Amino acid sequence: MQTRSPFFDDLADIMTSAAGAAAGAGEEVKSLFRAQADRFIADMDLVSREEFDALKAMVRKLQDDNQALRAQIEGLQASGQKAAKKKPAPKPRARKAKT
Repeated sequence: MQTRSPFFDDLADIMTSAAGAAAGAGEEVKSLFRAQADRFIADMDLVSREEFDALKAMVRKLQDDNQALRAQIEGLQASGQKAAKKKPAPKPRARKAKT
C-alpha cells in the first residue's frame, strides 16, 4: 500500500517552482545582456549591413567607371600619338643674313 507523503509533495512543488524561477531568471539575464550589447554596438557607431552593401556596390560602380575612363584616355593618347607621328615636323626657316 502506498501512502502519499506531504514532505515529498512539497519538495516536488518547491523544485518545480525553483526550475521555473531559474528559467525566468535566465531569460531576464539574456534580455539584459542583449540590451547592453545593443547599446554597446550603438555607441561604437558601426554601419549596418545594408549601408555596407550599398557602399560596396557604389565603390564597384566607381571602379568600373574609372577603368572605362582610363581606357578612353589611353585610346585618346594613342590616337594623339599617331596623329603626331603622321605630321612632319615643320622645317626650320632659313635666317636672313645680316649685312
